[in-house]
Amino acid sequence: MLPMRTGSVQGVSMMAQRLRVILLVISMLAISGCATLQAPPEPSVSSPSSQIHYGPLRVMSLNIAHGRRDEANQLLVSHDTFKENLLQIAELINRESIHIVALQEADGPSRWSGGFDHVYKLAEYADYPWYRRASHAQSWLFDYGTAFLSQLPFEDVLSYTFQPSPPTMDKGILLVQIAWMREVGDSEPLLVDLVSVHLDFSRKSVREQQIAELTSVLEERKHPIIILGDFNSDWFAQDSIVQALAENQGLQVYRPDAIDLGTYKNGNKRLDWILISEELEFVGYKVLPDLVSDHKAVIAEIIIR
Repeated sequence: MLPMRTGSVQGVSMMAQRLRVILLVISMLAISGCATLQAPPEPSVSSPSSQIHYGPLRVMSLNIAHGRRDEANQLLVSHDTFKENLLQIAELINRESIHIVALQEADGPSRWSGGFDHVYKLAEYADYPWYRRASHAQSWLFDYGTAFLSQLPFEDVLSYTFQPSPPTMDKGILLVQIAWMREVGDSEPLLVDLVSVHLDFSRKSVREQQIAELTSVLEERKHPIIILGDFNSDWFAQDSIVQALAENQGLQVYRPDAIDLGTYKNGNKRLDWILISEELEFVGYKVLPDLVSDHKAVIAEIIIR
């Protein structure tokens, strides 16, 4: 009998791995009719000007990868492991004393990620009283989008899903507004819009269209803004989406040409960004090394000029 070549062994191994995933999907299809999805309580809401933030604002952006941490696919993760992964994220948020957290790939009750609302569970674990989730992609198997956790009440909330971009899943934004004063004694609070955004990963043309839609939404509001999220684009890319948005909207970016602020997997790519209006100012910025997703968390400390 002829010996099997190394390439053939690797091919068999890859086929076996794919077969395991296919079998798992088939098993989920079989039980989907009786699977129970756990609906969370209604998200918190606030009355106008019920609470004002004073002083520096600490914000974080994190693509939580459907709660799978560093697994290749969320279909391979157990219900309990999802909760353990989310608990690690909550502990990271508390450790860094974040006021407002922007999330992407944040799941509602979904069969492929444990059947419970990840945003509500994170808010519960981290003890954040205010949270909101926007669904941009939905099917019998999944329900996910962008989200916010907050120590501060929201003055306004707006959800927007970008135009469909098949074959990739729909993306979108969630916008929340807070009341903010530089210091006690200022005459009036500044109403600031914060936007959690997730752009398409596959095509620059789709990202350009999504940025055009985002710009249209923001121009109608005319408030100072903080945009946080997964742009799937770096500063050095040809016709960079991040660079175009910053230049066209007069937004500030912290050390845009830095090579030590990578956010995706091994840190070679800076895909996750925080951009701010000229009325605001960065006084701190960092990318955390913690492995809680295939993306790394980005933190900025911001003040009113």
